[in-house]
Order: sequence, then C-alpha cells, then structure tokens
Amino acid sequence: MEFVRTEELEPGMVLVTIDRQDRMNALGPPVLSELHRTFDDIGADPAVRVVILTGAGKAFSSGADVKGGGPPGADGGSVAGNLLGRVDGHVSRMFLSQEHMAGLFEKVHRLRQPVIAAVNGPAVGGGFALALACDIRVAVPEARFGAIFISRGVSACDMGTSYLLPRLVGAARSAELMLTGRVFGADEAREMSLVLDVVEPARLVERCLETARLIAGNSALAVWMTKEVMWQTIDSPSMRHALDLENRTQIMCSATGELDEAFAAFREKRRPEWQPL
Repeated sequence: MEFVRTEELEPGMVLVTIDRQDRMNALGPPVLSELHRTFDDIGADPAVRVVILTGAGKAFSSGADVKGGGPPGADGGSVAGNLLGRVDGHVSRMFLSQEHMAGLFEKVHRLRQPVIAAVNGPAVGGGFALALACDIRVAVPEARFGAIFISRGVSACDMGTSYLLPRLVGAARSAELMLTGRVFGADEAREMSLVLDVVEPARLVERCLETARLIAGNSALAVWMTKEVMWQTIDSPSMRHALDLENRTQIMCSATGELDEAFAAFREKRRPEWQPL
C-alpha cells in the first residue's frame, strides 16, 4: 500500500501508520481505501490482539482532504473539498463518498481487537473523529484536537463525533467543543479524560505498547467480548438490558474452558495459557 503501513511490533501487536505527510495524513479517498482494506485484514486475522494507530511525521491526521481536487469519490477528490465550494450537483455520489469515509470510523470502533490511538500531532476534523473511534488514546504534548467543521460552515456532527464525544467527555463539554469548534491541546484532553496519558514523542509507541501488553495478557475471546459488550451497553436503555447482555456473554465465555484454566493457573501460581480464537 502507498499510504498505510503495517508493522508487527511484537507478537499480536500491530502498528498501523497513516503515511501521507505532505498532506498531514489527510484522509483522501486513496488513504480511506487503504485503511478499509487494512482493518478488514486485521479483523480477519485471529493472531492480531491489539492495534496501535498513528500518523507519520508530525500529524496524526488533519481529517478530510480539503485540498484534494476532482469530482466526488474520484481519486484525489474529497468530501470536504466538495462541501467547501466544489459541489457539482452529484448528491448521490457525494453521499456514497461520505458513507465510505464514515464506514471506516464505524469499522475501527467495531473492530474485534482494541485499537489504541497514538496521537503524535494534530488530530482535527475527521482526524479527531478517527481518534475518538479508537478505544484508548495516548498523546504527545504537541497533539491538538478539534471538531472544526463548524468553522467551515457545516455541522460539527460528523463521522461519529456527535455520538462518541458526549460518551467520552460528557454532554456539556461536548456541546462547548462542538459549538465553538475550538482546537485544544493534549493537557486539556487529558484533564477531560479524552486521552489516557501524555508522553514525549520518543515514548509514544512504547507507552501504547505498555497498555497493549496488559490487554494481550488476557484471553482473546474475553477481550473481544469485553470491548463489544462495553460499547453496546453504553447505549442500553436500562440496567436490565445491560445485565441481560452481560449475563449471556459471561455464560458463553464460561463454556470455552477458559475459566477452568484461569482457576487452575491461580492454584498452580502460573500464567494462564489462553486458547487462540
């Protein structure tokens, strides 16, 4: 692939890097297509346990490729470019392009494996939404965040931001961030619990690996089910709905024999030997 690199840092730990540094890793159609294929491949690989997503150079992602030309959906074109004065009447093609981009964020959010965003620089617009779609975020001091499309004359409710941001930082803070479109720094992001930690650039990937190793130390099925149920029950209309889903998932996981292995390992003072998926 031309714009997306993958590297296995340790067994089961895959680093995905968006590499389009001349555009601050903007999410133009070629990049989106490569990211779709990359995450499809990762989702189908039972050996991958945790994904770390980052950008090459000094940016995580500047979002939609505003400078991209061409018609909606064409190579080099962009959703944002068409919204910002290059609309040519092809509403259906614009919508297909919008769906293609939004589908990537849903794919990352719904991926079986946990995804840790290593935010190495600006993550604004669609780049902000991509970071929100990840399960955990770690940032460098130079990182910047912002739902900036409202400052371009369109809604800040874009690419899942209106769904994810209130669930991560609360409705009142989300309203302020999305209605103003202001860009804020890593320290503020940590204060609002949007990012787990702020570390120097040289330590960014290693800090993400520290959390990834802890995750991978657990049963692969248990991690999968925990991620899936956690994000589903956050929308539960009642505690009863959440409990029903949790109960069924626990019984399903218990039937695999992993629970017996966990107790045996505890008695024998050793690490459990989890089954592969």
